[in-house]
Amino acid sequence: MAQTEAKLIIPGLAGFYDWSRGFSDVIIRAAAGGILFVHGWVKFNAGLTPIVGAMNKNGFFPAEVFAGSAMFLETVGAICIIIGLLTRFFAAAVAIELFCITFFVSYAHGFAFSSPGGGYEFPLLWGLVFFAIALRGGGYYSVDRLIGKEL
Repeated sequence: MAQTEAKLIIPGLAGFYDWSRGFSDVIIRAAAGGILFVHGWVKFNAGLTPIVGAMNKNGFFPAEVFAGSAMFLETVGAICIIIGLLTRFFAAAVAIELFCITFFVSYAHGFAFSSPGGGYEFPLLWGLVFFAIALRGGGYYSVDRLIGKEL
């Protein structure tokens, strides 16, 4: 059975929707990547030592590798997601990072982010956002599309 698009209740909006179709990818990439970048920037300002300590505390070994990976993904990866370069790769890697945070760090604290120790609500949500970006790719307004290559 062939699936058709839903009919617009207000057909006059069709032109606007056609014009704006590619912008939703940019908005989500910029917002998610920008927020992620702030977390990475904080890690870089703190330096490697406290991040390694946090990885050790949370049971991620070798802690230096996990700390360096998190710092790289949350800065360089975030910038690449924002501009849409190697979007699927970096978004998938960040989704994996957030999966680990969700289930190996935050899950024991319960669902609500306001729970003592912070719950898994936000890392789960952000992990799903980055997973969706990985599935969708950079979109119309991305460096991936500009160079004509993506994963």
